[in-house]
Amino acid sequence: MEAAAATDEKLGLTPWLTFRIPSSFRKLVDKLKAITRKLKKIAEDDPRRIRHSLKVGLALTVASISYYVNPFFSGLGASTMWAVLTVVVVMEYTAGATLSKGLNRAFATLLAGAVGVGAHRLAALAGEEWKPVFLSLFVFLLAAMATFSRFVPEIKARYDYGVLIFIMTFSLVAVSGYRVEELIQLAHQRLSTVAIGVAACLVISIFVFPVWAGEDLHNLVASNLDKQAAFLEGVGKEYFEQKLANYKNLEGASFLTSYKTVLNSKVIEDSLANFARWEPGHGRFGFRHPWKQYLKICALTRQCACSIDSLNTFISNQEKTQVVSDPEFQQNIRTACSVMSSESGKTLAELAAAIREMRSPFAAAGHLINATSMESSVKTMAPSQSATLSEVLFYATTVTLLLEVVRKVRRLWDAVEELASIAEFKRPEQAKSAAVKRAVEGESSPHVVVDMRG
Repeated sequence: MEAAAATDEKLGLTPWLTFRIPSSFRKLVDKLKAITRKLKKIAEDDPRRIRHSLKVGLALTVASISYYVNPFFSGLGASTMWAVLTVVVVMEYTAGATLSKGLNRAFATLLAGAVGVGAHRLAALAGEEWKPVFLSLFVFLLAAMATFSRFVPEIKARYDYGVLIFIMTFSLVAVSGYRVEELIQLAHQRLSTVAIGVAACLVISIFVFPVWAGEDLHNLVASNLDKQAAFLEGVGKEYFEQKLANYKNLEGASFLTSYKTVLNSKVIEDSLANFARWEPGHGRFGFRHPWKQYLKICALTRQCACSIDSLNTFISNQEKTQVVSDPEFQQNIRTACSVMSSESGKTLAELAAAIREMRSPFAAAGHLINATSMESSVKTMAPSQSATLSEVLFYATTVTLLLEVVRKVRRLWDAVEELASIAEFKRPEQAKSAAVKRAVEGESSPHVVVDMRG
């Protein structure tokens, strides 16, 4: 103990602190390692994020040059810092988002500056005593009207940021201009610095490793179709083909939950479509590419995902039937469900491939016909008198839900076919495609009739 005390006294440390420091240090190292792993995963998931970070740094550097170079600073003065601030708020991940915010900011600043100068000219006509009164009135009226316009859905979707910048710039020009003699110079400096910042953002966003919102939307639509295709093909093979196996045996399969992300994808789809409209023509996408049709496909995809979710919820809540009172009826239902589920999944997979490759979804039509052709077969199926009511209700409900999925898949095929026509995707023989489409459209609406007479 004396030796230990001597050691502590020599080091000037207590025993508690001696052991506390290594423990705290290890925790700090572990936290740093966890943060490093997380950042590495984020970068690996989408390497474009690293490039975007570097692009933001480059844009800020370019904009800040105007502050360091004497000719720029002497002409613009301290207002040059607005160029740097513009880069911070305008630079976005995708080129479309940057274009949207940049052009909104530029035109809103131009319009607000012009209106602000005009407001000062009108207020000056009333004399110096009444000038602040009229300026306050103009600020109140324009700010109120501009704010109310933000409730208009069309303006909210595309020009909301521009309206905010208009309110801010007009207020700055109208209020600060009362104490400034050179009002025109103030407005000119404000517009020039914003133009420098916006130009730096647009040039770097479009020409330096651009990230296109339209391309992201294009890939997202195809990916959502693939997720639903995986579920339908997986259920068709692992559940219906296995004699309506116990659903609990499928727990943990990735295809059972992959489609769920589609249910909540509306916000990101609308955002990408909005930004895609701002982008210039690039790659396979022209300037007038039908982005609205993509939103139509997205809406139908979510509807299909809802039907799939209903089917998944129903079969997951059913216990496996221990005794099958009518094996032949179950075999017929199982075969029909397996075909409809698998073929619908293959249809969606072909639609996804057609969108990715920008070609006509002709190859999907054959699978869709196989799925819809089972409807007439299901209508003729009737259980024997030995079948129990619970069995019949289970089979009838399952088939009804599955037929609803097939109907949604058929509508998706129509929408993708329409997109292929509008966007002029690569097409096979026109006559053959038209014949298949007539065959698909000739199918009647899905419904199930179960004959209980035996």
